[in-house]
Amino acid sequence: MILTVCLNPCTDVTIEVDALNVGKLNHVKNKTLSFTGKALNVAIGVARLHGQSHATGFMYNENGTLFEQALDREGVPSVFIWNRGRVRENYKFIDNKSMLTEVNDVGEPIAENKQTELIELVANLSKSSSVVVISGSLPRGIDSDYYTRLFDAIPEGKIKVADCDGPRLLAALQSGMDLVKPNKEELQLTLGQEFRSREELLKGCYALIDKGAKRVLLSLGKRGAVITDGSKNYYCRSINVAVNSTVGAGDGMLAAATMALEQGAPLPEILRAGVAAGTATVTTFGQISFTKEKYDEIYANLSVEEIK
Repeated sequence: MILTVCLNPCTDVTIEVDALNVGKLNHVKNKTLSFTGKALNVAIGVARLHGQSHATGFMYNENGTLFEQALDREGVPSVFIWNRGRVRENYKFIDNKSMLTEVNDVGEPIAENKQTELIELVANLSKSSSVVVISGSLPRGIDSDYYTRLFDAIPEGKIKVADCDGPRLLAALQSGMDLVKPNKEELQLTLGQEFRSREELLKGCYALIDKGAKRVLLSLGKRGAVITDGSKNYYCRSINVAVNSTVGAGDGMLAAATMALEQGAPLPEILRAGVAAGTATVTTFGQISFTKEKYDEIYANLSVEEIK
């Protein structure tokens, strides 16, 4: 069982336009609503791959039942710590060149007693889980060290996975991570450095390993991804597909990679699974995940190479 913890859920409003003209009238070609959050997307991705996942985290009274219903449709059981207010809304504008423009809302504040309740819930649910994934941003007013507190509540022997950046990632690493999944920009933000070459990116990954990660899965967008444990490094190039939306691609990558990690797969297979799911996700518009059929098709056409 893979337990995913969503700290800052959101309603994604994805709007397709011919071109986004700032300061002018824009006409909507297509519009979809997704009841989402990075960890919820991971739970759905695991379910799409016929794995077992369970979702938890913070949720809000006014429209949180829509999230429960969305997870139910995917076959993902869920239990949340409920709060006053409404889930935030994020707007994603996609033009005819697949250029993505995002406008993100801020979350409602979470009371201290609710923060404590979630830590206790995660500690309890993780007892019957083999993997715990915590990802995404934090609601207003919660410090980055909340990541440390959550991961420290997980019993020993469980696989711990984080997908976040900056102070949140550094806080997670203090608890020791089996896998982290930054992209290039997140790696640079976390370490306060700019990386221009593959060698520099690998050094950045090694820095995360020195800080407490056992494995680093570095997403390179349409170029694929790299994975390393500090001694072995592998690269998987993505294949060319029609890109309809990059929304949720990183979460799809993490879902498949986490499943492979749970199954004890070696580094190359963790990487290959992650790239296949991330690539499959970008072929969909207005959806936060992928189909198993598209995943299998892409997976079969990927190859992994060791790099020095």
